[in-house]
Amino acid sequence: MKHSSRFLLAGLLALCFTHKAGAAELSYPEILIDDVTHVATAPARWEDAEWRQAGWASLAVVGTALVIDKPLRDEMRRHRGDNAFMTQVERFGMQYAAGVIGGFYLVGELTDDQNARQVAQDSIAASLIASGIITPAIKLVTGRSRPRDDAGIYRFKPFGNGNSSFPSGHATEAFAVAAVVANHYNETWVTCTSYSIAGLVGLARTYHHAHFASDVLAGAMIGTLVGKSVVAHNASLRSGKLVLLPELGPSLMGIRIVGSF
Repeated sequence: MKHSSRFLLAGLLALCFTHKAGAAELSYPEILIDDVTHVATAPARWEDAEWRQAGWASLAVVGTALVIDKPLRDEMRRHRGDNAFMTQVERFGMQYAAGVIGGFYLVGELTDDQNARQVAQDSIAASLIASGIITPAIKLVTGRSRPRDDAGIYRFKPFGNGNSSFPSGHATEAFAVAAVVANHYNETWVTCTSYSIAGLVGLARTYHHAHFASDVLAGAMIGTLVGKSVVAHNASLRSGKLVLLPELGPSLMGIRIVGSF
């Protein structure tokens, strides 16, 4: 099922690539490349406030690991069973997330709804960055065992095969899409619905003994931060304001200035 969702995401990405932009607009591949660069270099632009927030977020994850991980794992062991609702909602962190993105893109194309189309484009970018780059890299470096392995709460084996509990990839994906949708529509009911579904995805992952609470919290933070960052950054790119884009080629490396003049 993971492969099918990746194929769907790749297909959506190809459709976005073929969408024709106006003369003053950047093409989607250019926006996508700039999104990756923007998020990857973000810490270099952080000021004291951003570093403090990162510190508090790290403490929240550590605190959750120390206080909540074991009690929640034990509680889920007592109540775990065949629950159709948990099984279905969990898929919003994988297969259904791709379906949601595809739905927004189709609505945007069929009704000429630019906002819906941009939700799809920003969701793809946020998913690729958060779920395809950041979370897998952290998983590899931390190598935390999953609850179902019964290896303990604090067993970490960096670069170990199969040790990929921290952070939760499903939570990362669900919250990345939720953040994009919520920030594009800015309606209370949309925000509540989006984040509630994403939260249920995280709960389902603990219910199925796939992640600890701290794994889910870390994934939620990564997805939300990247989703919000992508939406805010792309809003400025699409506005026609002056922006700088990296220019790379076989014998070229530089910066290209793009904007409306």
